[in-house]
Amino acid sequence: MIVLAAHGSADPRAARVVQAVASAIGGRASFLDHDGPRPADVLFAAQRAGHRRATVVPFLLTEAYHRRVDLPRMLAAAYADGLALDVAVTDVLGPVRGVVPGELLAALRQRLPVRRYDGLVLAAAGTRDAAARCTVDLVATRLGTALGVPCVAGYASAAVPTPGEAVDNLRMDGARRVALAAYFLAPGRLYESAVRSARQAGAAIVAPPLGNVPELSALIRRRIDEASVVPVAA
Repeated sequence: MIVLAAHGSADPRAARVVQAVASAIGGRASFLDHDGPRPADVLFAAQRAGHRRATVVPFLLTEAYHRRVDLPRMLAAAYADGLALDVAVTDVLGPVRGVVPGELLAALRQRLPVRRYDGLVLAAAGTRDAAARCTVDLVATRLGTALGVPCVAGYASAAVPTPGEAVDNLRMDGARRVALAAYFLAPGRLYESAVRSARQAGAAIVAPPLGNVPELSALIRRRIDEASVVPVAA
């Protein structure tokens, strides 16, 4: 049993994306916040159906609070409530131990239109976790190198610069046509905020969220193959 554990959103489009990705990999969708089901709900249902093990995939791009705290706490509570499945948890879909997944870079490039631009902003949701922000910066650097243009991160919340400020900075450095790459798995309030900020600053191109692209499914399958088989609660 494969369980995607997404952040969750008040925007119903986000849940539809998670459901589509889960279907593409033969798994079930779950949500850490907003609408259910919660990961524990799906795991208990799998146990009742006779499954003996499961792999939980954090449908997240950074190892920030939801991966470090929310998910382990939720799984620990499930074990305390009688969960007996052997559960493995994969790495997140963003960089881990300084390595940017090639599939992630390919997905970001696939979402950008084939049009000329000389500056790029990687727009992310934002986090107060400095280590998580460093991984976003790392992706921006790798993406810019792959595309041959300067690329900087911009954040919709909780950090600076904003996407609009990042666009301004690139334009002050000489960029004339700036594009926005979306470091978002699904649409929602923060993605829309990032787009507005970038557009107001003059961004000429805006990419959609990653969504259900084949490259993302390939990355999830690799994360599953690499997941530890050690139970979350021993």
